Amino acid sequence: MKIELRINGNDHVINAENNLNLRDALRNAGFLSVKSGGCRFGECGACTVLMDGMPINSCMLLAVQAEGHELTTVEAIGEVKDQGWKKTAGLDLIQEAFIETGAIQCGYCTPAMILSAKALLEQNPNPVEADVREALSGVLCRCTGYVKPVEAVLLAARWMQGGKDESFKENKLVWPKMVAFDKIPRYSTVNKSENKVDAVKLVQGKPAFTADMQIPGTLYAKVLRSPQAHAEIEAIDTSKAKALPGVVAVLTWKDLPRVVYSTAGQSDPIPGPLDMFS
Repeated sequence: MKIELRINGNDHVINAENNLNLRDALRNAGFLSVKSGGCRFGECGACTVLMDGMPINSCMLLAVQAEGHELTTVEAIGEVKDQGWKKTAGLDLIQEAFIETGAIQCGYCTPAMILSAKALLEQNPNPVEADVREALSGVLCRCTGYVKPVEAVLLAARWMQGGKDESFKENKLVWPKMVAFDKIPRYSTVNKSENKVDAVKLVQGKPAFTADMQIPGTLYAKVLRSPQAHAEIEAIDTSKAKALPGVVAVLTWKDLPRVVYSTAGQSDPIPGPLDMFS
């Protein structure tokens, strides 16, 4: 069946099975910032998107249920301002705050956190820490302990209220110190937090993980094993398998060279018998 989804202000027609969830529909459409955390019942929140401005777990919604609603992924929040071939309005203040405070570690949950923060700040532009923690509580973060993301959202809120400043690290937020701050010389790098090298990519939800690497035309291989532990195979009829839709090839032992090896496991020179074939 064909469904029409409104994603980031544009209409997308998607071929979908009745049971296709919204997360997979969005990823199939190229919105790879929507992550799959491997949970079964929406516990991780990595697949969070905004539907009509409200954060939802897209894995818990069928794609067809999203028809007629406005969907927002982090791809629409902000991009690098000068990309050479095009210019944009730049990163959103929430994205910049996540970079500045060091709120990004692995970055897998970062798009979901940014969307959750955006929904919060649109409803409550001046939140307190408890508000931020409540807003981010639906997104499981295994890296940060939530300290830096909370600081990032509070910083973004302050920037939105009074304009961006560069003094927060010295005057606004409490940072751990090993020695008295006023006794440390002012260096350009030492004693200063450095931005994560790939933070800008991660706040935009750009492909960075194995599951995000999609190569058009990729084939999938399935290994069919014998139900018998030791059997003499007299013949394998592959004609029916080859006739199935989408099957490109069926490979058997006839298509592959026999590689002899020893079950004893030693490398060359091999003292054990060459008693098996791969």
